[in-house]
Amino acid sequence: MFEGFTATDIDTGGARIHLRHAGDGPPLLLLHGNPLTHASWHKIADRLAKQFHVVAADLRGYGDSVGPEDGGPNHINYSFRAMAQDQVEVMEGLGYREFFVAGHDRGARTVHRMCLDHPDRVRKAALLDILPNYHIWTHASKAWAMKSWHWLFMAQPYDMPERMMAAVPPEWFMEKKLSKPGIGLGFFSPEAFAEYVRCFTPKTIHASCEDYRACATCDLEMDTADRDRKVEMPLLVIWGARSHTGTVHGDVLTIWKEYGSDVVGGPIACGHYVPEEAPDETYGWFMRFFCQ
Repeated sequence: MFEGFTATDIDTGGARIHLRHAGDGPPLLLLHGNPLTHASWHKIADRLAKQFHVVAADLRGYGDSVGPEDGGPNHINYSFRAMAQDQVEVMEGLGYREFFVAGHDRGARTVHRMCLDHPDRVRKAALLDILPNYHIWTHASKAWAMKSWHWLFMAQPYDMPERMMAAVPPEWFMEKKLSKPGIGLGFFSPEAFAEYVRCFTPKTIHASCEDYRACATCDLEMDTADRDRKVEMPLLVIWGARSHTGTVHGDVLTIWKEYGSDVVGGPIACGHYVPEEAPDETYGWFMRFFCQ
């Protein structure tokens, strides 16, 4: 995976971010979801690098990135604001003040916050298979809870979820977590799945739980305060028609138009893990959106 890419680490002051990058075109930052790493972009990164300078980074605490051991007051150190600031610093370190960005799952939530906090940095943004945090928390339902149980489980106080997640083999947990939508694991390449298992360490488990705790506390406070602010730069919203986003929440694009001024996109015939289940379709959407 990522042949021809250069691996490096960048110290952002609050974390050490691991990334791979390649290409000579306009900068395009790619951010992954939970419980994954930047490897989730491997099926399209090479193709995108022919048109863009692709930067595929691990979020703080995930993959080979390292975040603070202490989550801080109200878990602020693992807020999407902190994660977004990391990635702005990463792009600055690579020489870019402005850039394109795409995120899936937790990475997409980081991108949403980045668009609000750093509108002068983001030229265009793509959000894969999410709805805004504020909408999720204020429209919770039985159907959502049954398909998204980890939101509430991982947000429980330290260190109950950490102990339970670390008590089973990482291969077993990753298999159960990634196959929970009922679609199976056949679309994951063995190399990528092995990376997710390798990186599922106590460090990552704790960081990911702090991420979910922050989402239910300080992130929700920020999102509530910003409820009436719309993202002004162009947004691409794509989602899996068979994912929890596509099956629970209804008209995803209409919901996002309440949070963004210039929103385009649509569903893809896949589940939640869009870049790996439907790489060709994802690549096609990206090329049409970012190359305009």
